[in-house]
Amino acid sequence: MFPMNPLHPKKLLLTKWTAVQPIARQKHFIVTKVIEPQEPEGAIEWVEIEAVHSRRTTRLAWRQLRDPALWRQGWV
Repeated sequence: MFPMNPLHPKKLLLTKWTAVQPIARQKHFIVTKVIEPQEPEGAIEWVEIEAVHSRRTTRLAWRQLRDPALWRQGWV
């Protein structure tokens, strides 16, 4: 398997993801919001993902998307 490209939180908006294990019976998600920190010099910690079929949104730490045991980039 090829190593995943390095992710930068500011480039995550509108990227597509597949959950390895379905979340609430959903597998395909899109990042709809990158949540900016309160202080301007703070690091981005959170993103909102939206399930493609149900349109349900979930907030998660963007670094979780780097875990290949949880997520695959793109819609697989």
